[in-house]
Amino acid sequence: MRRLLREPLGVFGLSLVVLVIFGAVFADLLSAYDPTRINPRVRFQGPSGDHLLGTDQLGRDLFSRVLYGGRIALFVALVSTAVSLVIGIVLGLIAGYGPRWLDNLMILLFDSMKSFPTVMLALALVTIMGPSLTAVMVVVVLVTVPGYARIIRTQTIAIKTSEFVTAAQSMGASNGRILFKHILPNVIGPLVILASMDIPVVIAIEAGMSFLGLGVRPPTPSWGSILNDGFSSIRDTAWIAIAGGLPIIITTLGFTFLGETLRDVFDPRLKGR
Repeated sequence: MRRLLREPLGVFGLSLVVLVIFGAVFADLLSAYDPTRINPRVRFQGPSGDHLLGTDQLGRDLFSRVLYGGRIALFVALVSTAVSLVIGIVLGLIAGYGPRWLDNLMILLFDSMKSFPTVMLALALVTIMGPSLTAVMVVVVLVTVPGYARIIRTQTIAIKTSEFVTAAQSMGASNGRILFKHILPNVIGPLVILASMDIPVVIAIEAGMSFLGLGVRPPTPSWGSILNDGFSSIRDTAWIAIAGGLPIIITTLGFTFLGETLRDVFDPRLKGR
């Protein structure tokens, strides 16, 4: 933490991440309006003391909708990334430590999953499951698991012939113990850093699906649905689009700067000093 706080970009990124998380967690206390309440008398108002980010085409308070939309975005990002990490770690360890035929089969599976375009995959799943948060999370898991599994596989192949692994094998340790006690702690570091940098990508996927009407259903607030409202009403006011795009930009910058700094802290050689 001390090394992280010495880096200006790390402090900046951490501050943005804390700001987004704080706004999502304490949305009930920070917002004075119901994010789904319609009030046509105040529609298309600009930022003011009553409405910090203005109102949309239905008179709903945009500041409240942004805060509550942060809950949706962070929930999808954190849960989906955690599930993807677990599945990717298990599959990557099996592929890297298992026999050659199993490794080839797993690589074929990873490449097949990675070859599907994200939009087409989202359309197919939404057709089957219907627009929902569950569909968004399934799309995210299917898109991100192959990358995590490939990284773990490569690290496992590089480390499974190390002396400490050979020593554990000679002492009669089971394959499960070798994988999770000896190999996993030495290969998971880069993956955690990569996952932190992938969180804004997941948030962008959720926002994009909601923008297209494939994510959460109205009137549930989502940054993507706010952007869609702003796009539809761009001739009347630009504040709706700004309110929907600004939190995505802040979140992307925060997690990207934080992930870059964490990478440098854990491996100073990557800084090129």
